[in-house]
Amino acid sequence: MEERTTMTLVTCDMSMSLDGYVTGPNDSRQNPFGDGADMLHDWLFKDPTDDDRAILREAMANTGAVVMGRRSFDKNEGDGGWGDGGPLGPDFPVFVVTHDAPTESHPDVYRFVTDGVKSAIEQAKAAADGRNVGLHGATVMQQGLPLGLVDEIYVHIVPVLIGGGTRLFETLPAGIRLERISAVATPEATHLRYRVKR
Repeated sequence: MEERTTMTLVTCDMSMSLDGYVTGPNDSRQNPFGDGADMLHDWLFKDPTDDDRAILREAMANTGAVVMGRRSFDKNEGDGGWGDGGPLGPDFPVFVVTHDAPTESHPDVYRFVTDGVKSAIEQAKAAADGRNVGLHGATVMQQGLPLGLVDEIYVHIVPVLIGGGTRLFETLPAGIRLERISAVATPEATHLRYRVKR
């Protein structure tokens, strides 16, 4: 594993099918991974190897705050999802990019940002206490990367073809260059880490 730097990085860390999907079709609160995509996180939960566990530990240790879109929040927040703690637990603030903040109350771990992904990332960096900001979901990455706000992309390529759903790299401009930092293959995933070239 590469040693952690001291500067706060903005990272996108997603499990993805070989054909580029992070959810299958018909994803919803009742079916959060979508049809045919339940195995995308098997490398985390189904007999992980030492390499799988080390990759997860490093990501958790280096992350201090999360930015996500409203759809990810609506699908996973509360009972039946993350409970009161957000995707990483109650000690990690979550900044939700949304056009309209919800009127009902939610746990304090969630902060709703109505002035765009750039503002959400800036607020998350300030709250991350020197650790990284993790982007959760495809939409915030697709918004942040063209603006030069994403530093690293980690993809865990799962050996499955889903054939539909939400693509991680669906709406990006041409010509974004990456530098590969590492590649680790395990039975359930090929873990790739890239630095975004400026």
